[in-house]
Amino acid sequence: MNIEKVKELTGKLEEGLLNLKNSEDFKKYLTCMSKFHSYSYNNTLLIMMQMPQATYVAGFNSWKNNFNRNVKKGEKGIKILAPAPIKKTVETKKTDNNGKQYIEQEEVTIPIFKPVTVFDVSQTEGDPIPELIAGDLKGDVKGFEDMKEALNKATDIPIITKDIEGGAKGYFDPKAQKIYINEGMSESQTIKTMIHEIAHSILHDYTKQEIKEEKKDRNTKEVEAESVAFTVCKHFGIDTDDYSFGYILGWSKDATLNEFRQSLETIQKCSNKLIGRLEANLIDINKEKKSIKSRLNKAKERAESQTKSKAKERSYERD
Repeated sequence: MNIEKVKELTGKLEEGLLNLKNSEDFKKYLTCMSKFHSYSYNNTLLIMMQMPQATYVAGFNSWKNNFNRNVKKGEKGIKILAPAPIKKTVETKKTDNNGKQYIEQEEVTIPIFKPVTVFDVSQTEGDPIPELIAGDLKGDVKGFEDMKEALNKATDIPIITKDIEGGAKGYFDPKAQKIYINEGMSESQTIKTMIHEIAHSILHDYTKQEIKEEKKDRNTKEVEAESVAFTVCKHFGIDTDDYSFGYILGWSKDATLNEFRQSLETIQKCSNKLIGRLEANLIDINKEKKSIKSRLNKAKERAESQTKSKAKERSYERD
C-alpha cells in the first residue's frame, strides 16, 4: 500500500477543506456532490479539485467490463481514497467474576484507505452509456406532480400546503410532526421548499431518539437543510438559480474546521438518502402509470371490440 500517496491525498483534502471553507466554491462543491451523491464528502472534494467538470467516474476495469468502454490513451486519472480495511487479532486483558485476570484474543477491523484511480466518462470511448441523470423538471407540470408525490412518499411526516403568513416559504413543526408549505409558489420553489423541510425533519428533529448529537445553532441547521435542497434539486435538474449562498459563505467562515467537516458529511449522507428514496419512488410511480395506462388501453380495446361486434349484429339483423 502506498502510504506516501495516502498522505499526499489527505494533505490535499485538508488544503481543499480550508479553501472551500474560505471561498465562494461551496456552490461548486454541492453541484459536484449532486453528481456523486453516493461518494463520501472527502472523495467528492478530491474529484472537484482534480476535475470539476466530471459527471460520472469509474475505475479502468469497471469502464471496460461493465460499460464496454475504454479509457483514452494518455488520459490522466482522478485519485480518490477507497476503503481497504484489514483484520487483526489483538490480545485484551480481562477479569472474570472471581477477580482473576486472563487474556482474550479477539479479531478487530482496522479502517485503512488506499489511493485508487478513476476516470470520468469524458475520458473514455466505446458503447453508449445509459441515461445517468433524471430529466429536467423545469416547466414540466407532469414531472412536477410526480416529484411532489415522490417527496410525499419519501417521508412519514404529513406535508400540508396552506397560506403561511409572514413571508415564510415553509416550516417543519417537530411537536405536531407536520411540514407546512406555502401555497401559490412556483413549481421549482415548492419542490425546493419541500426538500428543505424534509431535510430539517431528518437532521434536526431532536424529539427523535436516534439524533443524539448536540443541538445545532439555527444558522448551521439552515445551511445544512438549504445545502441538501440545492444538492437534491441539482441532481434532478430542477432550476436552483435563485438560491442565495451569501449567508452560507458567512457561516462557513465563522464555523470551525471540525464543524465544517461534520456539516459536509451530514449534507452528503442526507442528500444521498433522499436522492435514493426519490429515485426509487419515481420508478414506482412510473411503473404504476404504465400499469394504469395498460389497463385503460385494454378496457378501451374491449369496448371498441364490443361496439364493433354489436354493429355487426345489427348489420346482420338488417340483412
